[in-house]
Amino acid sequence: MKTLVWVEHEGGALKDATLSAVTAASKLGEVHLLVAGSGVGGVADAASKIAGVGKVHVADDAAFDHGLAENVAPLIAELMSSHDAFVAPATTTGKNIAPRVAALLDVMQISDILSVESADTFTRPIYAGNAIATVKSSDAKLVLTVRGTAFEKADPASGSGTVEAVSSTGDKGLSSFVGAEIAKSERPELTSAKIIVSGGRALKDSETFESTIFPLADKLGAAVGASRAAVDAGYVPNDYQVGQTGKIVAPEVYVAIGISGAIQHLAGMKDSKTIVAINKDEDAPIFQVADIGLVGDLYKVIPELMEKL
Repeated sequence: MKTLVWVEHEGGALKDATLSAVTAASKLGEVHLLVAGSGVGGVADAASKIAGVGKVHVADDAAFDHGLAENVAPLIAELMSSHDAFVAPATTTGKNIAPRVAALLDVMQISDILSVESADTFTRPIYAGNAIATVKSSDAKLVLTVRGTAFEKADPASGSGTVEAVSSTGDKGLSSFVGAEIAKSERPELTSAKIIVSGGRALKDSETFESTIFPLADKLGAAVGASRAAVDAGYVPNDYQVGQTGKIVAPEVYVAIGISGAIQHLAGMKDSKTIVAINKDEDAPIFQVADIGLVGDLYKVIPELMEKL
């Protein structure tokens, strides 16, 4: 069984989500990668070194820059004539491309898989992760998105795959890249950080959030996250959101400050290795998943914690 994996890259570097997708794909059989964009030779070479990769297909064309799904999906659909499954990380880009590929192939997509049970059977979360469904597909071709936190990252340096150029399907003229406002931060990226400090609605406003959460995160070398309530209230931008409708994370340590623990938030962080919760409400749902819980006023606890650190 041959599986084609979409390679996410930015600024000439592979994204960690790709490594988890390769691990998932390797459980299905032979793994091939697709690197698309302009001037992506360096990315292709790096991709060929990922453990378990047999071949890297390279589509070098400006039409594929920025991962425009309207241009990328037809390319993948064409390559699927010689592959049995398509796998993409369950990231913003992956979730944009995979449904279009499934539609072009006229098959059902299986989203956010947590495990590969067999060549046609997978598990995936439903009801915000409160139940795990086992799904068996009878489609001729598989289209899957992979939850990165559920699979170990493949070794990025021990592989020896071959690199092969493929013909471009060109610009379909359906969309164009206008621009991107990318938040720059010296803190680690949220989805790959080993430590995350998240704040909730209890932080009152953006100024309080910044003065309380940011210094603690900087002290710990952590990324900053937030609950949906904090994001909706305008404390921080959308790209800080952790949860079912935000980013799925699984750091070594997740510190939840002033977060009650709504089911949608828990769905995005409950796979964290160690969860630390600080909340003045002892009945807050967050304490049901926390490894370490502290009932107290965050405005007294955090300054004391900063002094200890």
